[in-house]
Amino acid sequence: MSEHIELTDTVPASCNGKRLDQTLAEMFPDYSRSRIKTWITDGGVIVDGEVIDKPREKVVTGMHVSVRAELQEEQRFTAQPIALDIVYEDDHILVINKPAGLVVHPGAGTPDGTLLNALLHHFPAIDQVPRAGIVHRLDKDTTGLMVVAKTIPAQTHLVAAMQEREITREYEAVCNGSMTAGGMVEEPIGRHPTKRTHMAVVATGKPAITHYRIVERFRKHAHLRLRLETGRTHQIRVHMAHIRHPLVGDFTYGGRPRPPQNASPELLEYLRSFKRQALHAARLSLHHPITGEWLSWDAPTPDDFVKLLELLRADRKAHLND
Repeated sequence: MSEHIELTDTVPASCNGKRLDQTLAEMFPDYSRSRIKTWITDGGVIVDGEVIDKPREKVVTGMHVSVRAELQEEQRFTAQPIALDIVYEDDHILVINKPAGLVVHPGAGTPDGTLLNALLHHFPAIDQVPRAGIVHRLDKDTTGLMVVAKTIPAQTHLVAAMQEREITREYEAVCNGSMTAGGMVEEPIGRHPTKRTHMAVVATGKPAITHYRIVERFRKHAHLRLRLETGRTHQIRVHMAHIRHPLVGDFTYGGRPRPPQNASPELLEYLRSFKRQALHAARLSLHHPITGEWLSWDAPTPDDFVKLLELLRADRKAHLND
């Protein structure tokens, strides 16, 4: 099912010099920015009588804009009573502390039982927002903070803030290997050339920047704090593997157990049984999409991560004189 729509207006002074997709998102806040971008690239946007198909095209005050497009009905998903750890909620946004094992969005092999299904049950009206308000994702086995929009205007502002790198996301991780100093990885990420479910550092990929610093050193591991400038799929996991420090438990990107010499049986067993990447979205900071207030949240380190750190500390202490 689809509905033909026509929208017309003139560019306001507040949008002078802005990108076309940003401008249309502000002029027509009932539609998501991703949907608007599709309309532009499909040739459905006319500016002063000329079709403009580049979202980055700049506009000026007073330009006449018309949109002619087919409004495709969003795919419908089932609401399911799945428990959510809600850190913050108001009329516009939700901040959730996601547990390990929860998939964010239905897809191949996971038709339901996801965060999206839980959101539909918690707040049924979110069904009117594309992707049930989800503006960024965490991998199934990554824990921590995510922001979700409850309205289309909130989603439009959050997506724009994400693209403009105005949302701060900090992570904790435990990586393999001895590390002497923090740093930055700036390498493009795209699909792996032969493993289609994997990502990789590839010359044709999208720009990606990860900052990291050492919180604590162990004999053959390091506890890191990382900050993303970009949000590519599997970004931290791919970047850390690229610099030969894959995350503990990340078997997809080479994070197989690498215990230090003469490690205790308990540490050996725990490293072998740690079946998820040791990655936690610990802090999320952003300007509220409606009020503009700067907000920040922290999520406690999950128990399995805490125990891993405790065992690594015990191993370091037991071998101080080695």
